[in-house]
Formats: sequence, structure tokens, C-alpha cells
Amino acid sequence: MGILALISPPKPIFLRKLKQTHFSTPKSHAFAAKEKIARPINFSIFQNPRTIAIIFGAAGIALTTIVGPTAAAESPLFNEPANALSLPTWAIHVSSVVEWIAAMALVWQYGEKSGYESWKGLSWGMVPLLGGAFCACTWHFFYNSEALEVLVALQAALTVIGNATMCIAAFRIYTSSQERSKNL
Repeated sequence: MGILALISPPKPIFLRKLKQTHFSTPKSHAFAAKEKIARPINFSIFQNPRTIAIIFGAAGIALTTIVGPTAAAESPLFNEPANALSLPTWAIHVSSVVEWIAAMALVWQYGEKSGYESWKGLSWGMVPLLGGAFCACTWHFFYNSEALEVLVALQAALTVIGNATMCIAAFRIYTSSQERSKNL
């Protein structure tokens, strides 16, 4: 009974009327009334989260049973070195870069809309650190290749430069805010 409750479709969100289209020929009524009824496809079973979870769970168990858990690791297509980053680690790397770019854009917009031009300098000060992030992601993308060891040194240099430029930009914001408060 519990399984039937899990896979039974919920009530539809809205009810659709059936469309009826009539085709008739003007010559005779012998061939006159052909009805074509368009019936909507009922996808309401997929609106139940429990049903979707059961379907994906069953598919995963079936796939693991049929293919085997080590088949993907043994495939030459998915054979990666031991130092390869995992998918969650890549997600963190990529999302950090995207967040940094978004922060740069937001700081720039704040500088434009507020009229405090010194905030734009902070956005420029963030650029070297973004370059360092790109160096790290590129090095990891090529499985930490020894041929690209220069990227590690470049990332370190860009980090030092970026920290210095952000410090200078923060000091400029501080001095401009002090000047504004004196003028008030």
C-alpha cells in the first residue's frame, strides 16, 4: 500500500478541456463527421518528488548492478591520474572564480552608482587575484603537469601583487571617505 501511495499521481494542477476538431466535406454526409480528439499527455506523475526519487534510485541501482561499480573507473575514457581533482573540488574552484568576477562587477557598479570613484580602484585591485585563480584552474585542468610548473610561480606572484593592489585600493577608499567626512 505504501508503494502505491508513492507512485500514484497527484491531482492535476489544472484540468484541460479536450479539443474537438470536425472535418466535413460539403458533398455528402456519408463521410461527414470525422472527429479528431486531441488528448493531452499526462505528465503529472513526474510532479511528485517521491516518485522521481524512486525512479532515479531504481535506475541507479539497476545501472550499478548491470554495469558494475568499477566499470567506469576502468574505462580508458574516464581513466584519470591519481592527482586529478574530484567533481566537487572542481565545482568549488569554478564557483569561486565566478563569485570573484561577480564581486568585481558589484564593486564597480557601486563605485559608479554611488559616485565614489575610489571603489572602482578596488575592482581594479582584484584583477591580479583573478589572474592567479585562472593560473590555478589551468594548472589543475592539465593534472598539475610538470611542464606547467611556471603557473604555480605565476599564481604566487599574482597573489602577492593582488594583495598589495587591494591594500592600496582599500587605503584609497579610506582616505577618500575621510575627505568626504571632513567636507560635511
